[in-house]
This record gives sequence, structure tokens and C-alpha cells, in this order.
Amino acid sequence: MRRSVLILSPPITRDWLVQRLRGPARTGPADFLHFAHPPGFDATPAAVLVPLINRHGGVTVMLTQRTAHLNDHAGQISFPGGRVDAGDVDRVDTALREAEEETGLPRSSVQVLGTLPDYDIPTGFRVTPVVGWIEPPVSFTPDPFEVAEVFEVPLAHFLDPTKHQRHSDVKNGRPRNYYSMPYEGRYIWGATAGMLHALYRLLGE
Repeated sequence: MRRSVLILSPPITRDWLVQRLRGPARTGPADFLHFAHPPGFDATPAAVLVPLINRHGGVTVMLTQRTAHLNDHAGQISFPGGRVDAGDVDRVDTALREAEEETGLPRSSVQVLGTLPDYDIPTGFRVTPVVGWIEPPVSFTPDPFEVAEVFEVPLAHFLDPTKHQRHSDVKNGRPRNYYSMPYEGRYIWGATAGMLHALYRLLGE
């Protein structure tokens, strides 16, 4: 059965997003299993920032493309973020610190709206996605070692369920399920796409 395109009403505003993030996620037969650590596993805590920018033409999602020489996830598209440091106050502090280090986004420019459900990844991390609201003007100064490019995608793209492609395969002898959400030649997939799907489930009607 063909899924219908999500129609948003009222328009996307900061207050509307806050209200949605505090509500229940969409559930039902459309749910898609993704990786989860086994009970009792001591996952490494981490956090990413999901930056939403209030552009004149509509809200956008800021993403980064990692540099090709990195040992982990080289060249992939991701949110700015990383593991929790000992000096971090909480996961929000981690997300804001990492975003500033990776992209030059000042933490003072980010209004934290809420968080998405924690997301487990096979490398041993449990990631907390922190949703932030940014009012222009804003500029970025990417860390050239980690970030090849900072770019934006309309939030509406990720809120259209017809753009959520499902994949199943086997890696290192273990089956895996994941989403991809390609946009204008950019392949957005894996944990990043999974977190964006979680955002869609909270914002959808």
C-alpha cells in the first residue's frame, strides 16, 4: 500500500516543535527494527546535535559530511557529536560542545528544544540526539580534520515518509536493518537516517 505524504498543519514553529517533542511517538505496524544493545551491555554514552535552522524559506536540518581520511565513518553524512567527556555536565552539554568543535556553531546560538530517544549503534555507543533551534544569521567554520562540509536539507524532506527507504542486509555475519533518505545526490543513511526517522515519528500527525 502506498504511504501518503505527511501534511503539516500548523506551520513549523519553535513552540510547535517543543510541543511535539514532548508528546508520544508514532507507533504501529510501520515500525522498523534497528540495532539495540543487549540487556546489561555497558554502552559508551554519546550525544549529537540535531540543528534546525529557521530559514525564511522553511526550516532546514544542518548536517555534516565527514572527511574521507577518518578511521570511523569516513565520508559519511552525520550530525555533529561524539562521546561524553568527563567534563560534560550532561548529554546536552556534550552535543553543544561537539557541534561547536566540529562546525564552529556557537552554543549561544542554539536553543535546546528537547531530545529524541537514545539510539544504539553497533560500535558500542548509545547516542542521545539533542534537538536545537537556530535563528539566522548563522555561519559555520568546520574543523578541516573532521568535517569536509556543512550543508542543510529542508526539514520537509525528512517529514515525507515516501523518502524513507528501508534496507536489510548482512554485515560481518550479522543481519542489519537501516533507513536511507537520499537528497540531491547525498546518501543519508544508517544512524543519521534512523534518528531522522525518530524525529519524523514525533513530529508526524
